Amino acid sequence: MIVFPNAKINIGLNVVEKRSDGFHNIESIFYPIMDLFDVLEIVENEDLAFKSTGIEIPGDDDSNLCLKAFHLIKADFNIRNVNIHLHKNIPIGAGLGGGSSDGAFMLKSLNELFELNLTSVQLVKYAKQLGSDCAFFIDNVPVYAYNKGDDFEFIDLDLSSYEIKIEYPKIHIGTKEAYTGIVPVSSQKNLKELINQPIENWKSSIINDFEKSVIPQYPLVEELKQKMYLDGAIFASMTGSGSAVYGFFNK
Repeated sequence: MIVFPNAKINIGLNVVEKRSDGFHNIESIFYPIMDLFDVLEIVENEDLAFKSTGIEIPGDDDSNLCLKAFHLIKADFNIRNVNIHLHKNIPIGAGLGGGSSDGAFMLKSLNELFELNLTSVQLVKYAKQLGSDCAFFIDNVPVYAYNKGDDFEFIDLDLSSYEIKIEYPKIHIGTKEAYTGIVPVSSQKNLKELINQPIENWKSSIINDFEKSVIPQYPLVEELKQKMYLDGAIFASMTGSGSAVYGFFNK
C-alpha cells in the first residue's frame, strides 16, 4: 500500500493561554496542502522494519510517528508486522505538519490494510496520542482548531481558486524554541469570523503569534514574507511555529 501524507498550513494562529499540563491552548485555521506530500509505503512483513529516504529525519527511528502509530494499533489489534518505507519530502521543523501527517496516514493505512473498520472518531482518538496536529490529518479538511490544536470545528473554506506558494528558508525551528518569548493572550477577534472576510482583508486582521518570537531571531522569515507581497501575494504568513512562509496569489 502506498499513500501520500500531505502538508498543511495555519491561517492565523493565536496562543491563547498556558495550560496546567504545560501545553498551550491555541486557535488557528488548519488548511490542507495536497500538492506537497511525503510518500509512505506499507507492506505486510514477517518482521517490523522501517527505513526513510529523502530529507534526513533527525532522532532515532523508534521516535518516528509512523512506528509509534503502528505500536498503538498493534497494542489493541492482532495485526501482522509491516515493512515501512517513508520518503520524506515535506521540510522538517517548518510548521507544515509533515511528521504529524505521516503518523496519521499510518493509522489510516493500517486501518485499511488490516480491515479494522475503525471510524474516523476512533482514529482521531489514536491520533491525539501521537501529537496535537496528528488528529487533523484523519479527516484532512479545513478546520477551526482550538484547545491544544487537536479539537476541531469543520469550516467551509475553499481556496482552490488561488495559487498557494510555499517558501522554506531551510531553518529548523523546534516547537519549544518557538514558544520562547510568547506571552499568551486571549484573542479579541473571532478567527472564525475573520476568515469569512474577503481574503484582501486578511493582511490587516489575521496574524500568527509565533512571528513575534521567530522573526527577531530569523529575519529571513520576514524577508520571505515581504517578498511574497512584492511578488503580488494577496495574503502571506509564516505557518505554524515556522519557518516556512506561504502566500496566496491570484491564478
